[in-house]
Amino acid sequence: MTADPGQPTELWRAPAADIDARVGDLIGRLTLREKIAQLYGVWVGVDRTSGQVAPNQHELATLPAAWEELIVAGIGQLTRPFGTAPVEPVAGARGVAEAQRAIMDAGRHGIPALVHEECLTGLAAWRASIYPSPLCWGATFDPVLIERMGAQIGATMRLLGVHQGLAPVLDVARDLRWGRVEETIGEDPQLVGLIGSAYVRGVQSAGVVATLKHFVGYSASRAGRNLAPVSAGAREIADVLLPPFEMALRAGARSVMNSYTDIDGVPVAADPSVLTDLLRERLGFTGTVVADYFSVTFLQTLHAVAASPAEAAALAIDAGVDVELPTLNCYGQPLADAVSSGLVDACLVDRALRRVLRQKCELGLLDAGWSPEPPILAGAGNVPLDDADRRALAGEVARRSVVLLHNSGALPLAPGARVAVVGPRADTAQAMLGCYSFPMHVGVHHPDVPIGVDVPTLLSALTDDPAGYEVSYELGCPVLGGSDADLERARRVAAGADVCVAVLGDQAGLFGGGTSGEGCDATDLRLPGRQEELLEAVLGTGTPVVLVLLVGRPYELERQLDRLAAVVCGFYPGEEGAAALADVLAGRVDPAGRLPVHFPAAGENQPSTYLAPQLGRRSDVSTVDPTPLFPFGHGLSYWPARWLGATVDGPDTWPTDGTVTVRVGLRNEAESTVSEVVQVYLHDEVAEVARPVQQLVAAVRVELPPGQQRTAVIRIHGDQTSYTGRDGRRRVDPGPVELWIGTSSTMIHDRLRLTMTGPVRFVGVDRQLESDVAIEQET
Repeated sequence: MTADPGQPTELWRAPAADIDARVGDLIGRLTLREKIAQLYGVWVGVDRTSGQVAPNQHELATLPAAWEELIVAGIGQLTRPFGTAPVEPVAGARGVAEAQRAIMDAGRHGIPALVHEECLTGLAAWRASIYPSPLCWGATFDPVLIERMGAQIGATMRLLGVHQGLAPVLDVARDLRWGRVEETIGEDPQLVGLIGSAYVRGVQSAGVVATLKHFVGYSASRAGRNLAPVSAGAREIADVLLPPFEMALRAGARSVMNSYTDIDGVPVAADPSVLTDLLRERLGFTGTVVADYFSVTFLQTLHAVAASPAEAAALAIDAGVDVELPTLNCYGQPLADAVSSGLVDACLVDRALRRVLRQKCELGLLDAGWSPEPPILAGAGNVPLDDADRRALAGEVARRSVVLLHNSGALPLAPGARVAVVGPRADTAQAMLGCYSFPMHVGVHHPDVPIGVDVPTLLSALTDDPAGYEVSYELGCPVLGGSDADLERARRVAAGADVCVAVLGDQAGLFGGGTSGEGCDATDLRLPGRQEELLEAVLGTGTPVVLVLLVGRPYELERQLDRLAAVVCGFYPGEEGAAALADVLAGRVDPAGRLPVHFPAAGENQPSTYLAPQLGRRSDVSTVDPTPLFPFGHGLSYWPARWLGATVDGPDTWPTDGTVTVRVGLRNEAESTVSEVVQVYLHDEVAEVARPVQQLVAAVRVELPPGQQRTAVIRIHGDQTSYTGRDGRRRVDPGPVELWIGTSSTMIHDRLRLTMTGPVRFVGVDRQLESDVAIEQET
């Protein structure tokens, strides 16, 4: 019998064969050097002209051998071929294809590399669309919209031959001073999990891999300092920091990135209890764990738990880190030496390799006939990565995320009004962009290269607005620094206007290159630089002042709030952010965003979120009042929906193993469409441990056309009342609880008192994590 010439002769190349059999066949063909080569990335083209986009990058990014020598054994991953320096997308795709062909030709088996990129605000590539930042995702309270955005980002990645994206960030914000708050989705685990899971489903629907960051505990660092130690207890980790990861793993996430930090002295990258016992054995994760950039090396250089690269490699691979990123430091010859000396059991290399090769199988990279040509090269000419459809969706997310914090009647702006625009964020495209957007992450290191996409400023949007404003402008001050003369010029222009729009906020950056972003932590929550002085100067004119914030974290506003005519927050709303803000300011769009993080009161610099037990709130036993200025979930509307009340189907009992159904009625009596977010909070009256006074268990956005009445139907399972008890087990207790239902964590319209019935139940990772929601339209 002769072999079928159309079928591969090697089992590992056969797409129809069992994946485990394919992987086992290939592992049996590889030498130790070839195996280890699959366990690291290579960062080609990074040098000092690239700018610092990762901690200690320039000290650690030197390859130990020439490219031609490295590829003989193969390469596991290619690091950021589009996100290291500005490159035309088609040229970059050709470069990826050439690199893949070289890798496949040089090795004995022709195994291609997996290509990864950042994708937190869209694919981090020059000329690719820039979507709103994750805080904006949270502000939408709209998982369906974020899933659509994720799908569009994933499609762009696939078009360019990128297989893995390093997002979403699922760290729950714990301290607003932390520079990476702008990368988080919010301060509530339910919201972070709902939105993060939606993003994962969207990205992976395009056939690429999403990577959950940063497992686990990173955001709970002491004093909000980046990469600082974490002293969170097991209960905080289990009940606050882990649930978003659990939800996203259920959504099918196929990769996880470890946290940089140490928890109670043990670095996560060297902790098998976190990366193996918890992540894999308890949570059932079967994908790949990739190292946050240089975190394997940091076991020696920063954490001092390893004396050499070989020891660092041994600790990491034993803990469960499968792939060293971004480039080769410890998983090359040092790991080989550790195996040879007996420091590392060779079976640990095979364990990591099996996961890596399985993922390559799933992505089709090991199939016979796989082509290294990215799909973009099949098109004629230059395929746009920022077309009308992408921009339209970026704009939809931006509009849905703008939060109206305060309004005394100054908004919407009157058509034809004389508008004085002041402030450092008014006339710069950078104001719309977070630290992981390509222009702020990479482009700032190449000042002679254009930004790559059209990012209008708010000043230009207001100047060209169809409302016909008469616009005048003065800077007032930069984000940091400035002169008295500039402040005075801003004061004069404000004094001569009908209304002053003060556009203040942050400069996104990395490692001290901004006031917000990775490595840009804050010592307090006052507006950076002289911006508060600028605000006081224009307030002193008597002209109504509308404050527009473009920020990466909330700031103190209490000293000025009673004198401000209105406050609008856009966080970092992306390339269409200016148009979205202009639409809200003009009243063409009803502000629909809700706060994913609270705004602090004056002097509140201590870690504090709404997830506090009774003693974490205002009390008579402390002079520090943590009550926020604007609470979690807050957001105003020009035309608020009429609240018709909340009811429970059936009796006021709730089985510990069953569901309760809540119905919330809303009516829109305005002439414009209104969008409201119904928020349901659990208040557990008595528990075995001190619990948050309230915690979000469900949120549903309700769209209300003019004159329409609708009912949100929310089914909440008893599992969602569970918490970690004194013995470390997650439990559901019988007894009295309340569901607080409203339009923010403090604007509670109804309190439904229920009695949970049945025995104490102990639940595990298979518990119900989300509520079922539906919208019924009234006739």
